[in-house]
Amino acid sequence: MDFSQIQSLYGLKWNPFLPEVPVEALARTAKIDSFCFRLESLVLDGGFAMITGEPGTGKSVVLRILAERLSQLRDLHVGIINRPQSGMSDFYREIGHIFGQSWGVSNRWGNFRTLRERWQSHIESTLLRPVLLIDEAQEIPASVLNELRLLSSISFDSRSILTVVLAGDLRLPERFLSPELAPLGSRIKTKFRAEAASREELTHALELRLAEGGNASLMTDGLIHTVIEHGMGNHRVVMQTCEEILIAGASQGLKQLDEKLFLSLYQPQPRPRKAGGSKRMEQR
Repeated sequence: MDFSQIQSLYGLKWNPFLPEVPVEALARTAKIDSFCFRLESLVLDGGFAMITGEPGTGKSVVLRILAERLSQLRDLHVGIINRPQSGMSDFYREIGHIFGQSWGVSNRWGNFRTLRERWQSHIESTLLRPVLLIDEAQEIPASVLNELRLLSSISFDSRSILTVVLAGDLRLPERFLSPELAPLGSRIKTKFRAEAASREELTHALELRLAEGGNASLMTDGLIHTVIEHGMGNHRVVMQTCEEILIAGASQGLKQLDEKLFLSLYQPQPRPRKAGGSKRMEQR
């Protein structure tokens, strides 16, 4: 069964349990709104920000919401690094592409100077610092992180000309404890720590996805409660569980997904008794 058949069966516009749902289907909390507001202020002065958390706690969701918020600021240039593990040469190729520069990587000083001039020109015309968003930033080589630090500041480190948002798992803040990266760690102005979500937050996030996806009653209240308990505060676990239940329900032609379906998938099945054990019981 392909997803077009599932869409037809349940009246869905798109799969509400996949990561790439539209931004309007992503739940915003007061904590996320506060962080985005601080980032909107940070682009006036530039500097570094950091998003961290355990896998599945919503770091990428925060990045997507932030990117959407920043896109509404007029004339602000927002770039995204897609290959954080790149070495220095590939880093310059990618950042050059982001900011409309094509160059040879052998002239690092020329590339360095051109980028800074480009960013300063952007600031003069918009009064805003361009933004660079980097997911999985724990994979960035230390040399590239330090290059970013040097690239983004001028006037003896008294003025920032770039806003950089680093997002990664809990290995990321640990890296800034090393002597090599401590100078960058001390420059991180704004931080967001993604944590295990409450039942209320997960319920709201799931119900919003269902409503935006076109079928608010796809899951019974009992199933929603059961899935949230099973997810233990982890957004990814909840959505992956719902995805499995959706496929199982569609394969059975169910009009609505309920907790019985969850139990059929996740409840441990009792082990059959061994024949030898039964005979021993009869002999007794």
